[in-house]
Amino acid sequence: QVQLVESGGGLVQAGGSLRLSCTSFGIIFRVNKVGWYRQAPGKQRELVARITRDGNTDYIDSVKGRFTLSRDNAKNTVYLQMNSLKPEDTGGYYCNLDPLLPSLWGQGTQVTVSS
Repeated sequence: QVQLVESGGGLVQAGGSLRLSCTSFGIIFRVNKVGWYRQAPGKQRELVARITRDGNTDYIDSVKGRFTLSRDNAKNTVYLQMNSLKPEDTGGYYCNLDPLLPSLWGQGTQVTVSS
């Protein structure tokens, strides 16, 4: 069964850090472009960062310099290191391929940043 499992979220004060993990069961991440998506309260889910097969990364402007993607091919896991967190980073974080496959959405992991 193909499944993506996110973890690592939590409650953190502004300026703090979290590292999110996305582990794939059934899909080999190293041959796919993988993205982290965020859904803030009352807003649509958006792509915030992605990593290509070659390890190149892209970020939306609001997280550039604060978020860093990395990948462990042996563990079939993609990480999102989030530093200098801001209250506006609050939301559910989900991983998926890019372009995404709706059938792959997992439970996500909640990130809450308090001011």
